[in-house]
Amino acid sequence: MSYAKDYTTSELMGAITARQIRNDDVAFIGIGIPLIAGVCAVSTHAPDAILIYEGGGVGAMSRRIPWTISDNPTTDNALAAGPMWRVFSDQQRGFITLGIIGGAEVDRYGNLNSTVIPGVDGSYTRPKVRLPGSGGANDIASSAQRTVIMIRLEKGKFVERVRFMTSPGYLTGPGARERAGLMGGGPVMVVTDHCIFKFDEETKEMYLDALFPGVTVDQVRERVDWDLKVAPWLSEVEPPTEEQVRVMRSFDSMGIILGKKSTQKTETFEEYYEKMKRSYEAIELKL
Repeated sequence: MSYAKDYTTSELMGAITARQIRNDDVAFIGIGIPLIAGVCAVSTHAPDAILIYEGGGVGAMSRRIPWTISDNPTTDNALAAGPMWRVFSDQQRGFITLGIIGGAEVDRYGNLNSTVIPGVDGSYTRPKVRLPGSGGANDIASSAQRTVIMIRLEKGKFVERVRFMTSPGYLTGPGARERAGLMGGGPVMVVTDHCIFKFDEETKEMYLDALFPGVTVDQVRERVDWDLKVAPWLSEVEPPTEEQVRVMRSFDSMGIILGKKSTQKTETFEEYYEKMKRSYEAIELKL
């Protein structure tokens, strides 16, 4: 195994999240970097993991990036293609071992807000920002055996208490999930573009576990609204391997998710076709 020397922050986030997917996992993934992480995991260390999309695709093996949770590639060569209610029913019965979710705000107990930023008077009906809402995130956060949160570390996103709780973390602390009757185990990690957070087993509070290269503790604390605790074993995150970077770049050859956003550039149809063809041919399809 060789570590990559040339990689982007998005690729590092993808590699970190991919490592959270175990070979025996049944993982609910969305689109964006969680999708890249899922593909990276099954193409490297976790070939038997089953990826599930909210639209009903189970175990798809696609060579093209899905644009939505119901895009055609979510059922390419899939183990099953069912309705949305079925995969969420399986979720509520405890069959999903890992969920990867995000939000606009997260608090010290891992609760997420993806619904609304209230207005100056705290108004829900006249908000500062109206967000997409839960989608399937609440179900995943409530019932998956464990969840990984992905959110960029920015001032105002890591708050003492979310202003609207869309998806539950550990609610108010130890025992709160059990009292609320939530079946899932709660969040185990928060992956950001600066560092990794984990949760204390006793207090259920988020703490700083590892830093990205060049990032300091003070830079992290400046972006967190509470008195953030730091692990005594604080270290630098493990970089992506060359294989992980190769897989991610092959699957996202246009850099739409990983950051190059080449679709914003003017290109001919022939250039687009050749790029997609190279992407397809670069990925070995193991059926």
